[in-house]
This record gives sequence, C-alpha cells and structure tokens, in this order.
Amino acid sequence: MRPRWKAVGRKHALGLFSIVCLAVLLAAVSACAGPGYYAQAISGHWQLMRAREQVDDVLADPATDLELARRLRSARDLLSYAEQDLGLPADDSYSSYVETGRSAVVWNVVAAPEFSLEARQWCFPVAGCVPYRGYFDRAGAERFAGRLRDRGLDVSVRPATAYSTLGWFSDPLLDTMLNDDELQLAATLFHELTHRRLYVKGDTAFNEAYATFVGREGVRTWVSSQDDRARLDEWRRRLDASDAFTRLQARARQKLSALYARRLPATEARQAKQAVFDDMSRQYREMVISELGGHDAFGAWFAPQPNNADLALFHDYHAGVCAFAALFGQAGGDFDQFHLLARDRAGWPTAQRAAWLVQGCPDTGPGIASAGDL
Repeated sequence: MRPRWKAVGRKHALGLFSIVCLAVLLAAVSACAGPGYYAQAISGHWQLMRAREQVDDVLADPATDLELARRLRSARDLLSYAEQDLGLPADDSYSSYVETGRSAVVWNVVAAPEFSLEARQWCFPVAGCVPYRGYFDRAGAERFAGRLRDRGLDVSVRPATAYSTLGWFSDPLLDTMLNDDELQLAATLFHELTHRRLYVKGDTAFNEAYATFVGREGVRTWVSSQDDRARLDEWRRRLDASDAFTRLQARARQKLSALYARRLPATEARQAKQAVFDDMSRQYREMVISELGGHDAFGAWFAPQPNNADLALFHDYHAGVCAFAALFGQAGGDFDQFHLLARDRAGWPTAQRAAWLVQGCPDTGPGIASAGDL
C-alpha cells in the first residue's frame, strides 16, 4: 500500500500557492457561489496537487503494486497515442499520480425546477456558467443538495472519477480513474484531454459533446490500431448500449417536455411526471433483456430514482455527439482536421452553435445513435 497525500517539494508548492491565491481573487468577483464553496474547491484541488508523485518514481519504487504499475504503464501508452494519433495535447498532464483511497474525486450537484428540464446554472470565472457544482467532500455536496431540495428543486448528486483543469494545472492520474478497465480509462483520458484542446466558456453542451465524441471515437481507433477484434467488438457493444440508453432518455425527455408545456395543476403534473419516470424504469428493465444481453449497464443511474436534474445533465453530455460525428466525417476521419473544424464551430455565435449541435447523426456504423434519436 502506497502512502496517500504525499507532499511535493516546497518550490513547486509555493508556485502553486500563488496561483491558488489568484484564483481566490478571481472567484471574489462572482456572485454565483459563496466563499465557502470556493474554499472547499481550492482546498480539495490543492490537496490533490500536493499529493502528486511522478509516475516514473512510482514505477521505479519496488514497493509499488504490480497491478498499479501495469495500469500506470497503460495510461502512459494511452497518453502517447492521444498526442500522436488523436491530436490531443497531453503535455505534462497525467505524468503524476495520486492515490486518494476514494471511490470518486468529486461529487457534482445538479438542480432543475420540478416541472422543467432546464438545469440551473452556476457561473465561475474560468469555466463560465455550467449546470453543476462540484464538491470534493460528499457530505458538503449532500448539504448543498438538501438546501436546494428545500426550495422545491429536483436535485441530483452524482460521483465523478476525473475532472479537468482545462490546462491551468498539470492534472494527475487518480486511483479513481485507474479503477476502471483499460477501455474506460482510455475514454476518460481522451475525454479530459479534449477539454485541454478546446473549451468554450459557458457552453457545456458543446464542450461535453465534443469531448464525449473524441473519447468514443478515440477508443475505437486505438483498439482498431491494435488489430484486436475481440476488444473492438466489446467497445462497439458498450457504445451500442450507451446509444440505446440515450434513446431511452430522449423518449422520456420528449414526454416530460410535452407534459410540462401543458402547465397542469401541480398535483396532477406530479403524478403524470412520476408515471413517465416509472415507465422509463420499466422500459430499461426490458431493454436489459432485449438489447443488453442481460447486462445491467446503467442500473446505478436509477438509484436513487432519477429526476429532471439527471435528464438535464445527461442531455448536455450526449445530445450534440451526432453533430461532432458528422463533423468527423466532414474531416475525412482525420483528427487534426476535425479539431480545426471544431474550433471553427466554437467561434460561431452562441445561437448558431446551439442550432448546429441538435442535428441528427450520419450513417457511420455501430456505436452512434440513429439520426434524430438524440
């Protein structure tokens, strides 16, 4: 067992402390979150940065667990592939490692009105306005979620195994990331590195769909380059399952949107809303048998029972994937050209970019939802 939260050298720590102080000053100009929230965010990130050990040092340590060493080498190979073949800027990110001993690094709080699928936004100096607030401490996330529920909002608290500082810091590999198998680790690394390549302040739908597509397509090309048919089939199976689940959510969103537009009395609307979620749960159980081969891939999403907040956040991550699939086709499957086209779209006016994101999917084969489903 390796020591946790091991401190780095004083010179590096002092440099980072100066940056953190600047972050505090920038945070002070935002009225969307109080000083307590920024204190926990800065403290949590600061602890991770202090706990970093260089991957090379961990691998050179004879006390390092053999399985951990294997996963760290795998991550290093994936980062090299991302830079050379996917056009993603790894730089010195993920060259260090932190053992947190936790199941998640942050817990994201999402909220939406009881009869709306529009997530509440919180605004921050660097990221812009986003539909969640992240907490390094689960208890803090639950306390904040409780206050939002007291206001009558639908609230979701979901764990995350990774996050990106958008290139501001050298993000470390975390044990929460390495707990996944190699396919999911690849998708996570490619997703997070994409945020370093391009990030549109305040446009979660664009940013997350872009990163989600690169993660999906990046894993497909990586596995294909290894000429490993079994793993490629496994990845396609996972993408097909994800697309089926996305279609299930899209149907529920359509029903709820129509329901909320009717502006029924609260009691009647509440009952009808519950019926939609119950039907969604029933359809999922049927889908596990009919489409997922008995594999309960998304059962955790239904516990606790999902609500408007869950549907809102999932939509932000997946609804624009089809637009980026079409863009990748336009780029002829060349990642460098694809990233340039994505940057061009990022410069469009907000309304034009949002309209572009909602297009249907091209016929690109397994792993992409059918046109119009999203």
